[in-house]
Amino acid sequence: MSETLDRYDRLILKTLQEDGRISNQQLADQVGLSTAACWRRVKALDERGILKKHTTLISPEAMGYDLCVLIMVTLIRHQQDHTKEFEAAVKACPEVLQCYAVTGDADYVLRVIIPNMAAYDTFLNENIFTLPGVNQVKSNFALREVKYETAIPVDTV
Repeated sequence: MSETLDRYDRLILKTLQEDGRISNQQLADQVGLSTAACWRRVKALDERGILKKHTTLISPEAMGYDLCVLIMVTLIRHQQDHTKEFEAAVKACPEVLQCYAVTGDADYVLRVIIPNMAAYDTFLNENIFTLPGVNQVKSNFALREVKYETAIPVDTV
């Protein structure tokens, strides 16, 4: 898909990742297009699914989420029912910001934000331990954030 993106598309993507609230006029000026041409390109990028979501990033701590936990979950067996049920349950938990099916010692890695240790205990007992097929849960607590990026590298050359 990347070869179908020309220089203007890449500049648009890079600029939107830096400032998603930029006006179409400002975006057009920055990338060197007319406002109409810029709008058409942004719309096409959106329709093609290249732009996944338009959102605002919020500080978790500002909302009272002081703990970030990386949870490794291992299922008993790789049964389709357990996998589907686990994935559906995780998707329904707003505390789970990311969930990846992975290779290695665990079957899934989750990134969870939670207010405190008591809330984490409740989260585990009500949302994870109750799921059939969960065999093992290992938790790693983030001590500090070293790097947090949401921008995908875009080569504009």
